[in-house]
Amino acid sequence: MTDTEGATPAADTPDGTAAATESLAVWLAARSDAELAELLRLRPDLAVPPPANQSVLAARAEQRASVLRAADDLNVLELTLLGLLALERAAEAGVRREQLTDALAGRAPVRTVDRALDVLRARALVWGTRTLRVAVAAAGAVTWRIDQPGDIMSADEIAAALDTLTDAERRLLGTLATSSPIGRTRDAAPGTPPDRPVQRLLALGLLHWIDEQTVELPYQVGQALRGETVTDPSALTPPPIRAKKHKIADVNAAAAGEALELVRHCEDLIAALGDQPAPTLKAGGLGIRETRRLAKAAGIDEARVSLLAELLGAAGLISSGAPDPLPTPDTGDDYWAPTVAADAWLNSSTAQRWQAIAQAWLEMPRRPWSVGLRDVNDKPIAALSEEVRASGAPRDRRFVLELLAELGTGQGATVAEMAAAVAWRRPRWSARLGAGAVEHTLAEATAVGLVGRGAVTSPGRSLLHGAPPESVLAEMTAALPAPIDYVLVQADLTVVAPGPLVPDLQEQITLVADVESAGAATMYRIGESSVRRALDAGLSAAELQALFANHSRTPVPQALTYLIDDVARRHGRLRAGIASSFVRCEDPALLAEVLSSPVAEPLALRALAPTVAISQASLAEVLEQLRAAGFAPAGEDSSGSIVDLRPRGARVSRRRQRLVRTPSAPSDEQLASLVRALRAGERAAAVPRGEGVRSDGSRASSAATIALLQLAARVKRSVRIGYVDAQGVASERIVDPVSVGGGQLDAFDPAAGAVRRFTLHRVTSVALVD
Repeated sequence: MTDTEGATPAADTPDGTAAATESLAVWLAARSDAELAELLRLRPDLAVPPPANQSVLAARAEQRASVLRAADDLNVLELTLLGLLALERAAEAGVRREQLTDALAGRAPVRTVDRALDVLRARALVWGTRTLRVAVAAAGAVTWRIDQPGDIMSADEIAAALDTLTDAERRLLGTLATSSPIGRTRDAAPGTPPDRPVQRLLALGLLHWIDEQTVELPYQVGQALRGETVTDPSALTPPPIRAKKHKIADVNAAAAGEALELVRHCEDLIAALGDQPAPTLKAGGLGIRETRRLAKAAGIDEARVSLLAELLGAAGLISSGAPDPLPTPDTGDDYWAPTVAADAWLNSSTAQRWQAIAQAWLEMPRRPWSVGLRDVNDKPIAALSEEVRASGAPRDRRFVLELLAELGTGQGATVAEMAAAVAWRRPRWSARLGAGAVEHTLAEATAVGLVGRGAVTSPGRSLLHGAPPESVLAEMTAALPAPIDYVLVQADLTVVAPGPLVPDLQEQITLVADVESAGAATMYRIGESSVRRALDAGLSAAELQALFANHSRTPVPQALTYLIDDVARRHGRLRAGIASSFVRCEDPALLAEVLSSPVAEPLALRALAPTVAISQASLAEVLEQLRAAGFAPAGEDSSGSIVDLRPRGARVSRRRQRLVRTPSAPSDEQLASLVRALRAGERAAAVPRGEGVRSDGSRASSAATIALLQLAARVKRSVRIGYVDAQGVASERIVDPVSVGGGQLDAFDPAAGAVRRFTLHRVTSVALVD
């Protein structure tokens, strides 16, 4: 069978053969408007710039780059069909549907194959019904050999064979896996000793013999060596997923626990960076030493710090810049510190804080799990560095979660099952979305609270499917345990919060007690330093006693009452203020003790009266050194009232986020307009050309063009015009002139269904339509 370019659609003869095969342009011309719109939606690159007619559209659809781009979304079965058709020379003469069935040899049900062919036809990768055609570039879309399915080893067989290799043999395969799979070697010749590495690898099936000097690394072996999920081309049906059913309430409860932990750790990291901003590396990012420091300060591991830093950076809650106040000493470099937006985030509800972080993770063009891996220079990748950036990360992340969500509400799957499903659905993505990437993606989704017990949560499903923000917020609010307004005070001076506390109580308890352990229930410990912290913030002993008396469901132990009274009795007897600084005390003996202590010399304390001394040091330094010396001073203002002088933490201005330009999907209205323009261009090309004029920019040709257009407007004749738009795209269209004047042509354009205005100097030709 031969291809007849521009022929009419093939007519099948009674014996089942085709009289002729149709070109892609002819086949596209026979598609309905809805089918053409679907093609442009699935392959948006075909519509940029808008094609003038079906021939232009067909030429673009057969270009190699466009074919490979469209093939990225195909599964193993669809790619196998594409490869089989290319192997059967469908690009040259077409292949009968029956030949394809014979080539599959019953490896897939007929209905499944028909559905796969419909997918390929919708993308114009295959055309025809009884006689099937493909583009020449289709052969390059399949990354494995499909002509020898029986010779392809399974993943387990490859793993077993790799375990038997020597270091030299593994290095040989590694070179082929990271470069070209084709290798030239004299050891491939017959008669070479069987103990040579190449001969052993050929015997194990880890290399394919091409000729006496050439061997090939099988695609599946390369996948295994690179740590990707091994594609099984013989499996033309999706791998089974034994979904485990969970109650959605249990799934949401598990995710709510992760969300609470996530929000708490984010707060701790913001506080640690506010207390001591982290210097930015010269190449950007957060250094290993600073990561360790932050992990110690926040009480979490380093991997968790890297993930949180990436999430906070994506949400705009931390950034690199010059913080206010500047660290001491100031090196003049940039620092990672909380942004001014962090204060609003810290004052939001738990659900709102979670939503901001989860939304940032879902949309961030970065892969946090790559932190710590080695870059091309064999250096560890730093958090918040450019090496973490990956433009395709949001698409991959959504694909994995959407695949998991397809299982149904409360249905969970194992990582291995998900990795196998992803490998079957998107085999061409295996280089970047292998088993390791799927595992890391699901682990991050679990840590963020979008996945619980292996299933997509209700808030995660709403966020994933683009529900309104208030709906997502309501879902997470319902999943989180209701805040409580009570605590349990123990005899050992620990305070147990059996759930999340209401904001006011949370703030007060955090002020007077230190977190000892956190989780579904949080345990706090009260000590002398924590009580002094609360008194420094302006609370009185009576207020602290009332706090526990009113909010403890257990009796307040006497030891706690004594501790508060004892610390309060000593607190504030010594007062410090601004003079540069002054120290005053109603007890002259205590002030005399301070003046005779070693701390008086570095502070340059000088007595002005038996109850007053002054210092040239700042108030903060006076308070810090007096407390370090074992005294309990309190800060006061000009009226003598105790003031809260705790540092608020450094802040930096929020930098504008780098815009990631992702082409938006065309709307239904835009697609319909493109199809109308395509039809109009096709009609214009099909109409016989009559007498016309061409504009070459001269005054005479311009006058002739205007005269012909005015004539067409008077006699109400349609014209074919050549037109170059503002973007420089040339097209031909048939229009009905309405008026000509002022350098403009007003004409009814059937493609737009309305009167349009054309600039006359952009009209390149005009011809009356016969």
